[in-house]
Amino acid sequence: MRLLVLCTHNSARSQMAEGWLRHYANDLGLKVEVFSAGTEQTFVKPDAITVMKEVGIDLLSHSSKTLDDLPDKWNFDVLMTVCDSANEVCPTYPAKTTRLHVSFPDPSGGTLSTWREVRDAIGNSCKTLIETLKSGKNPLEADLQSTRIKESLS
Repeated sequence: MRLLVLCTHNSARSQMAEGWLRHYANDLGLKVEVFSAGTEQTFVKPDAITVMKEVGIDLLSHSSKTLDDLPDKWNFDVLMTVCDSANEVCPTYPAKTTRLHVSFPDPSGGTLSTWREVRDAIGNSCKTLIETLKSGKNPLEADLQSTRIKESLS
């Protein structure tokens, strides 16, 4: 199984989601390849690295990528966009790809507390997705959206 997380810059939200998905897949013994990419390439934000390190997930070796940097970029089982901009410009994938959209606020420019809230919301969604996939259920039936995070950061 191959999963892709797509965001605009592949610098924060998608990087955190990639880390969480690998973490939970490993914990639950789900064989899965996890990738993240952006519609534009920049750099992994230091605050993303910091807050993920706090929960034992190392993003230090991660780099910002675009779809063109990925192996077999059209062959994914699940594609999850984590920002509205990426969702709007996401290319069309083959019918076998399940496409999910879960929008998280951009923590850039916020305090570490804001980063932690977004990290935890992404983590909860990723855990639900991995549990759903592990159980053999359709990921479209999983409730991945955290309205609490949107309300608290508005």
